[in-house]
Amino acid sequence: MSVNGANPLRDAQDRRLPRIAGPSGLVIFGVTGDLSRKKLMPAVYDLANRGLLPPGFSLIGFARREWQDEDFAQVVHDAVKQHSRTPFREEVWQQLVQGCRFVQGNFDDDDAFETLKSTIEELDKAQGTGGNFAFYLSVPPKFFPKVVQQLKKHGLADQKEGSWRRAVIEKPFGHDLKSAQELNQIVHEVFPPNEVFRIDHYLGKETVQNILALRFANTMFEPIWNRSYVDHVQITMAEDIGIGGRAGYYDGIGAARDVIQNHLLQLLALTAMEEPGSFHPKALVAEKLKVLTAVQLPDDLGKYTVRGQYSAAWQGGEKVVGYLEEEGIDPNSKTDTYAAIKLEINNRRWAGVPFYLRTGKRLGRRVTEIAVVFKRAPYLPFESGATEELGQNALVIRVQPDEGITVRFGSKVPGTSMEVRDVTMDFAYGESFTESSPEAYERLILDVLLGDANLFPRHQEVELSWTILDPIEEHWEAHGMPAQYPAGTWGPVEADEMLARDGRSWRRP
Repeated sequence: MSVNGANPLRDAQDRRLPRIAGPSGLVIFGVTGDLSRKKLMPAVYDLANRGLLPPGFSLIGFARREWQDEDFAQVVHDAVKQHSRTPFREEVWQQLVQGCRFVQGNFDDDDAFETLKSTIEELDKAQGTGGNFAFYLSVPPKFFPKVVQQLKKHGLADQKEGSWRRAVIEKPFGHDLKSAQELNQIVHEVFPPNEVFRIDHYLGKETVQNILALRFANTMFEPIWNRSYVDHVQITMAEDIGIGGRAGYYDGIGAARDVIQNHLLQLLALTAMEEPGSFHPKALVAEKLKVLTAVQLPDDLGKYTVRGQYSAAWQGGEKVVGYLEEEGIDPNSKTDTYAAIKLEINNRRWAGVPFYLRTGKRLGRRVTEIAVVFKRAPYLPFESGATEELGQNALVIRVQPDEGITVRFGSKVPGTSMEVRDVTMDFAYGESFTESSPEAYERLILDVLLGDANLFPRHQEVELSWTILDPIEEHWEAHGMPAQYPAGTWGPVEADEMLARDGRSWRRP
């Protein structure tokens, strides 16, 4: 061994050496829920399968069910077989299952939390987890304070010398600024802010991280990434499904709170931010906060924000019911299933460039994309008919599905006349790289265990996002009902009119 304890055979420049989590374990509260079965447990297995978890990694499930450790192991096994991204390997499973434990109880059950404490201590000795545990709150938001306070009461959140304890929280982070501040205060009383990881799974997607690479690792985009060349930006997250069985969660929350406040404002911040000094979490957050602080709402919220609800129609060959007819929904509900807003960013780079954000359920297709639409060429030496089919240059980042980037520009049509038409250049992840992209939750769980906070929104970002959305929600609450749009279309006509006022139109993704 070398004098300083470093491994002389490890070269810092060797890209084949992945980041592997040190001794640690994960406790999942609400382990019987959908998120846990479909995403979290398969992600843990995929990490183990890729050799990125420590040999003694431990997984503890906490829920109301009366299960034994063996029952829990079977549930994890079934979830992994059904939903994991990588092939099932018996030897990987055998190693993982040794560290699987289950604790039964309610969130206000002191005995259960004492059992959890002794289970953690037992696994520390048996598996060598080094006292390092992350607590994943995969539970409805109303239970966050209770679980966090119980962890404090039973000494489970104590940061002992040389080990760590972290909290992982799923959105929503409150439902307005006041509730977000209260939640942050409760959590930060128990865990230091740098040990709280708020999951926005969009930030775990390769394409979203690629926004930073696209902008800052290349010289060709950054010079035109500003008000001199960009006409406007459209950020869309569309779903083709309804609310499913989520009436209890969704009614009263709505599309804007569910998606715009977190996912879309994070995408806006990454698209619009200045180049950070480094990819250290503090440097990244500082630049994102500058953008969110500079966001300006339209003067007339009635003209430049739109909310809608889907109504019954034919979609994908079947008759689907409208939002107000969904099971468990109040027929007088004002909850938005579609939201579109116009924002501007008051800084030198973006002054005067509108950012249009939209999201909705039961739209034309499932797609998330960021479209940077450029200004038209200032002087066209072509005859008027030659450029009839020429649109605006655009750079489109597709977050899902068909992850990749498209560039749209004008090209001459083959033939004797000078006619120009739009063409596209496509880059698709699936075609350019042999390795498949990891699931967002794989990357995020690994980052939690490594203590890397790059892809997690900090509490200041959460509170600033609510500062942007709250006035819009208050305006909607005071003014009428959401506009109706037939399921399977691209939203209410009011949203088209909103862009038409500015002489623009929505992209058809």
